[in-house]
Amino acid sequence: MAFEIERAECATLYDVRGRNYIDLIGGISVANLGHGHPKVLSAIREQLDKYLHVMVYGEFVETPQVRYAARLTSLLPDSLNSVYFTNSGAEAVEGAMKLAKRVTNRTRIICFKGSYHGSTQGALSAIGDEYWRQAFRPLLPDIWHLPYNDPAALEAINDSTACVLLETVQAETGITVPDKPWLQAVEQRCRETGALLMLDEIQAGFGRTGKCWAFEWFEVVPDVLLLGKALGGGLPLGAFIADKRLTDQLTDAPVLGHITTFGGHPLSCAAGLAALNALLEEGWIETVKSKETLFHARLKHPKIRSVRSFGLWMGVEFLDASLCKQVIDRCLLVEDNASSGLMTDWFLFAPHCLRIAPPLILSEKQIEYACDRILKAIDQSNP
Repeated sequence: MAFEIERAECATLYDVRGRNYIDLIGGISVANLGHGHPKVLSAIREQLDKYLHVMVYGEFVETPQVRYAARLTSLLPDSLNSVYFTNSGAEAVEGAMKLAKRVTNRTRIICFKGSYHGSTQGALSAIGDEYWRQAFRPLLPDIWHLPYNDPAALEAINDSTACVLLETVQAETGITVPDKPWLQAVEQRCRETGALLMLDEIQAGFGRTGKCWAFEWFEVVPDVLLLGKALGGGLPLGAFIADKRLTDQLTDAPVLGHITTFGGHPLSCAAGLAALNALLEEGWIETVKSKETLFHARLKHPKIRSVRSFGLWMGVEFLDASLCKQVIDRCLLVEDNASSGLMTDWFLFAPHCLRIAPPLILSEKQIEYACDRILKAIDQSNP
């Protein structure tokens, strides 16, 4: 699209021509607290005056990392008490896959069709869509892709399985929510076989679904939690979180079994901590379900086949990708100075679905305006 954004504030983007757009994608689930939150900017400036990169953590104690790790673990089950910060969600997936092999001394990794975990070679190996994998083979061996939300798939989890890696809620299929009993059965099967349960909440975490962590809805506890996107408050940051008795096994044989130069950069950790605290203190997560309901009430049209959602995370399904693309393009048009465009998107594995994953601070007035614009764009599109 080649949009040149000049500035961003709250849930609005401004281009170099002065036109404004309501942001319905938040940098792909990154800007949960919106753009330019004063508490986040203040934390960045404060850390900027102290130091930037100094040394790999473990050698030096970098206070922003320690404070953020402590805050994260305070919001998680007791077994998720050791945070390994990375540069991105994909790198978190890579580190977690290594951890599973190291802990279990097994190689088989079970993933699911329709999953998305990143584009580095290990994460790409786990992606559940051959279209995205085929050009880069050979990839990692012994990775199985099973049907998501299928009870029969559980039989494949056995004593050869190092880990089961899945998105708590699948994103790039246009928002696919698993059955609660199925996810609980996956957890139980992992406990029976000694496989690690690794939940990817890189998009689902930090209030996106209406709870801080999506796994809370399903009453399961992962052995490893993968985070990214909103983790850094708008700066690059990822993490995998597990029990210290597991992560300690990366410290020897070989020494420095997993290492990163910039993972957990002090600026990113300072920004992330400020964003998380603001998200909780200002009560934005508590508004998610009512805003989801408002979207559903307003997005009614004969050409909308369904609206799949879990919190402020939605896939508006059309008959085909062509209609979806037309709607996305028309939503971008700014007709006059009194109107706003909409910044929307599609899904990698579901191009016929329009993505809605806005900042959680999006107002009800903005939601109503956005829905009206989407409906108008549908009416103006070709059959």
